[in-house]
Amino acid sequence: MSNLALSAFMLLLHVATGTAQTVRLVGGSDSHEGRLEVYHDGRWGTVCDDKFTHAAASVVCYMLGYGNITGRATGNIYGAGSGRIWLDEVRCNGTERSISEC
Repeated sequence: MSNLALSAFMLLLHVATGTAQTVRLVGGSDSHEGRLEVYHDGRWGTVCDDKFTHAAASVVCYMLGYGNITGRATGNIYGAGSGRIWLDEVRCNGTERSISEC
């Protein structure tokens, strides 16, 4: 994923279920790109890129505090994640406030 920003900081959001969810980008060459990771149940895990679209990337941009901008899904160009896969086959229409709503 590129055109998303998060490097040294993470944005904590409360999702509709009342739980907290944190997302971050890792492994990119600058703060606007990287592999998406989600913090859940006390651990960081990955998000599978199966069915992950530009609409889902836009939702992540919103979660990262960048408002309603167009994100870009680039597939697995930042390498495989490690640890648990927390989300798989994420399907967003682009209007959600969190990928947990997709």
